[in-house]
Amino acid sequence: MITSRSRRPARRPRGRTTARLAVAGVLAATAAALPVPTAQAAGSVVKVTGSQGAWQLTVDGAPYTVKGLTWGPSVADAGRYMPDVKSMGVNTIRTWGTDATTKPLLDSAAENGIKVIAGFWLQPGGGPGSGGCVNYLTDTGYKNDMLAEFPKWVEAYKDHEGVLMWNVGNESVLGLQNCYSGDELERQRDAYTTFVNEIAKKIHAVDPNHPVTSTDAWTGAWPYYKKNAPDLDLYAVNSYDAVCDIRATWESGGYDKPYIVTEGGPAGEWEVPDDANGIPDEPTDVAKAEGYQRAWDCVNGHQGVSLGATLFHYGTEYDFGGVWFNLLPAGQKRLSYYAVKEAYGADTSGDNTPPVISGMTVDNASAVEAGKPFTFRASVSDPDGDALTHQVLVNSKYIDDSGQLTEADFTDRGDGTFEVTAPDKLGVWKVYLKSTDGKGNVGIETKSFTVVPPKVDGVNLASGKPAEASSFQPDSVGCPCPAANAVDGSFDTRWASEWADQQWIQVDLGATTSFDHVQLAWEAAYAKAYTVQTSDNGQDWNTVHTETAGNGGIDDIPVTGNARYVRVSTSERGTPWGYSLYEFGVYRR
Repeated sequence: MITSRSRRPARRPRGRTTARLAVAGVLAATAAALPVPTAQAAGSVVKVTGSQGAWQLTVDGAPYTVKGLTWGPSVADAGRYMPDVKSMGVNTIRTWGTDATTKPLLDSAAENGIKVIAGFWLQPGGGPGSGGCVNYLTDTGYKNDMLAEFPKWVEAYKDHEGVLMWNVGNESVLGLQNCYSGDELERQRDAYTTFVNEIAKKIHAVDPNHPVTSTDAWTGAWPYYKKNAPDLDLYAVNSYDAVCDIRATWESGGYDKPYIVTEGGPAGEWEVPDDANGIPDEPTDVAKAEGYQRAWDCVNGHQGVSLGATLFHYGTEYDFGGVWFNLLPAGQKRLSYYAVKEAYGADTSGDNTPPVISGMTVDNASAVEAGKPFTFRASVSDPDGDALTHQVLVNSKYIDDSGQLTEADFTDRGDGTFEVTAPDKLGVWKVYLKSTDGKGNVGIETKSFTVVPPKVDGVNLASGKPAEASSFQPDSVGCPCPAANAVDGSFDTRWASEWADQQWIQVDLGATTSFDHVQLAWEAAYAKAYTVQTSDNGQDWNTVHTETAGNGGIDDIPVTGNARYVRVSTSERGTPWGYSLYEFGVYRR
């Protein structure tokens, strides 16, 4: 069984799966429509040779250690990036899907003396969002389809010089825990690894000249492969911060096959401690670079058993996950890029190196007022003395699961101090400082900050007063969510309406009272169009403010009124959901 130590929670940078699914996702859409390519008859003979604890990988009889990277760019960009990959001392790339579109990638790799660990995707592929759940005990249709599909592409490419080995599945032993539990989970894991063995036998029958492996997360999957998949030539594992523990678990597990690491690098989002704002504390650029070197040292140190690694990730995506893991986000090289290059023995003596950012801190990081300026500080230097330019970006992943980085308005004070305008959506954000040297290199550092409502002078007349709404959600996430939640003074509770446009929420101030400010703190489900209305009797309403282009977050409305009842009447939703307010404040200064 996979131990609790090796189980990883579902939270993982989206960038980790972007490249994998971009490849895997084309299988169903394109494979049936495109002809099977004809590969040149010049393939290598790749073998796992040796005996217990003294194995090696050979290519045409010569020893071969996998010095690799996982591959992120599109097949169309292979010719552009493959020479750079070669310059890093890389001899292998890993993919997650193989189909009719793969040949140009294999061609480009072979032209540059690089070989490919060619992947085949199996559901659930690491968890939710990666292909859905399969019942490996009963779904003979799916299994038969894969048993026919994968050998077809093995036949197409088995004689291609670019092929190193075949890799069946990715983290499905782990991912099945998102589909099943208890005894059924154990049965499914046994069934899945037994099916992987069936595929391995099919592939071997078609291609006896290239090994077959199967990747999972951490070594907790290996007992299942040991029991159910004897036809695998070697094991494969994705492991990040725990990569240096692989040797001990291999030795204690009594395994009789070597392994490769098919993803590895610095600590992932699921492995680091939370920061003061309660979110994973992303390692610095310096720490990430050290993480790649450490990973390779541990992989390379298990001689005779570890046959190498494809570290994660030669990717250019420039988003939350891309900044966490990619060696060259937006095509710009960072410290990690050069750390891998040095680890693989390539010459770095003439390289211009990236800017180094250290000591980044955010002032008052637990209470940054929405829409107001805040300050962060960092020490930025360039080892080569290059002139630097800076950019500040923000990300809302821990609010709405967005991976996008958005440019922020900022002022560079020139002494390592940057003043930024905060977003107006409540919750924990990340701010990124990106420093570039004009020579193709970048340093990126990030810290979190919590956006809170801006303070309003005066008394909140609505606090704790009776509230009503046209509807509320009794059993949604975090609910029941009645109208009273919007006037209870807590941003841990909310009012949430049903999913329909025409909704309202109102507060009874208890007596006719003058006020001069309304503050609406929207949760993710906000109103694009609404009015603020007042009434003395709760029946006849007077509109005192109209909004037609709301964007959520905090709405601070300077509006005067003299009434007992104040209502927000919505007409158009800004999301597919209903409306949701953390707080509805009515103030008198």
